[in-house]
Amino acid sequence: MPEGTKKLGVLAIAGVLPYQEKPGEEYMNEDQLGHFKTILEAWRNQLREEVDRTLNHMQDEAANFPDPVDRAAQEEEFSLELRARDRERKLIKKIEKTLQIIEEDDFGFCNSCGIEIGIRRLEARPTADQCIDCKTLAEIKEKQMAG
Repeated sequence: MPEGTKKLGVLAIAGVLPYQEKPGEEYMNEDQLGHFKTILEAWRNQLREEVDRTLNHMQDEAANFPDPVDRAAQEEEFSLELRARDRERKLIKKIEKTLQIIEEDDFGFCNSCGIEIGIRRLEARPTADQCIDCKTLAEIKEKQMAG
């Protein structure tokens, strides 16, 4: 569920409905910052709960199977779960970094060029730190370096 849930036909991250901009509203005002802080905190809490569920599941399900095939299957299942939790752990760190940026009142602006990232992009990816143009260029450069 961390990627979003459906509510009233609108995609919502961590169960928080998208921000409704008001005409003439200043970008990254107190209401907008509060909205994104709520999303990030709810998302972080969901991820932490998932980590706790995995830990409990692994402790409850851990068994010393005499059959090597059963033991290997369980180890593979645990390995996949741990890999997913590792990705979530990294995402939690990114969320916490983003929450710190909100506290420093520097949220919503591109790290590369300094322009507004935009409410809709931040709704889709609240941890975004680049505008869509800079992110696209960075991905193209990354592909060229790898290829």
